[in-house]
Amino acid sequence: MARTKLYAGVKLRELRRGHDLTQKAFAAQLGVSLSYLNQMENNHRPVASSVLLALAREFAYDITTLEAGEAERIATDMGEALADPGFDDVPQADLALVASNAPALARAFLALHRQHKEATERLSTLDEKLAHTGLVPQPWEEVRDFFHYCDNYIDAIDRAAEGFATRHLSGRDAMDDLATWMQANGMALRRTAGGPLRQFDGTTLSLSDVSSVQTQTFQALHQVGLIAHGELIDATLDLARFTSAGARDIARVGLANYFAGAAQMPYKRFAQAARDMRHDLERLASMFGASIEQVAHRLSTLQRQGARGVPFFFVRVDPSGTITKRHSATHLQFARFGGACPLWNVHSAFERPDRFLRQLAETPDGLRYFCLSRDVSKGGGSFGAPVRRQAIGLGCEIAHAGDLVYADGMLGGTPQFEPIGVSCRICPRTQCHQRAVPPLERSVRIDPHMRGALPYALD
Repeated sequence: MARTKLYAGVKLRELRRGHDLTQKAFAAQLGVSLSYLNQMENNHRPVASSVLLALAREFAYDITTLEAGEAERIATDMGEALADPGFDDVPQADLALVASNAPALARAFLALHRQHKEATERLSTLDEKLAHTGLVPQPWEEVRDFFHYCDNYIDAIDRAAEGFATRHLSGRDAMDDLATWMQANGMALRRTAGGPLRQFDGTTLSLSDVSSVQTQTFQALHQVGLIAHGELIDATLDLARFTSAGARDIARVGLANYFAGAAQMPYKRFAQAARDMRHDLERLASMFGASIEQVAHRLSTLQRQGARGVPFFFVRVDPSGTITKRHSATHLQFARFGGACPLWNVHSAFERPDRFLRQLAETPDGLRYFCLSRDVSKGGGSFGAPVRRQAIGLGCEIAHAGDLVYADGMLGGTPQFEPIGVSCRICPRTQCHQRAVPPLERSVRIDPHMRGALPYALD
């Protein structure tokens, strides 16, 4: 498939202004005419390959940051929002233009749409109306968007975690190392029979021995992140400018979790091991003392400039299909409202626990992916305790599938790709036997004398 033309006007303007250059001076350094630069900065023309080379040569610029991933995500989110009833059709080209040229305006539109959606949903029940205190984004959704638009990579915290691991984690027994660190800093670490997974009273960190060693390590590192790098976390929260105290509190937990994962699996060592082991999740989990889910999530964060890993999408779902965690460094974007496509193999993972399920899939835009899923349900630690049932999905665009051991044997001959979508409400496929609701932009035709796979036809 031909590579999509690269439009990066906003980033070109930011680079030029960051170096305090006029358009004329910037054009001269790039070796293009002033009018050509003006057209590129206004996204009237794509960035030429010669300009990419000049950016790298003249400004030591990491040209991989010019990928239009953020603009594409914004355009996708806008397309889904505009699929709601009451909006006229907006051409995809117009959405792409707004996302590239006016990302702040696009985000403001998405925030306004989210407020409208939440207000409508709150009016559906009396409890929600009574709990409502203002038309602001839901804290969980705001935090999720924060990580989403950071490409799920927070450089300062990632490097701080890597530094902590280098200095204090020997690689033999992380819990012993963490107990030593706590003691050296006037605190203690102990395990308790039952109780909360993690509790810290200022001097003693208590971890429940009901949880696995991997979970105990992660929870200990979470607390270490808050203790050792609380100021860095607070500074990151200040830059994020969340709209509510609730969102800030949730994000603090998320950033401490990020620190824990990055310390448990330090970037350079983990990225190299992932390449060497061809992203074998079980081998990586054993090497770094982590769980399968922790490894899969960490793989989706390898977006450091100059040392990027395979761009993965990562998602976690519950048995109802509700997405409880999501991130995508690929073109594939998940539904912000409703469940995921039922044809996606992540839903089948609950039926075959302890097994990796593989799938070749194609989205309506023609892009193809290798998808991996696995049940990661967790028991309660005792007889009769409830089981928390969850499954994860991890995948990449088909061009990277050869880097995964799981894709071996699936790409030869004429591979068959299963058609999947984002969600029924915006999926354009007309012949899907699993369609739950008609697409919002299509009219429905009912024939009382004929019944196909669906009780209606789409015009």
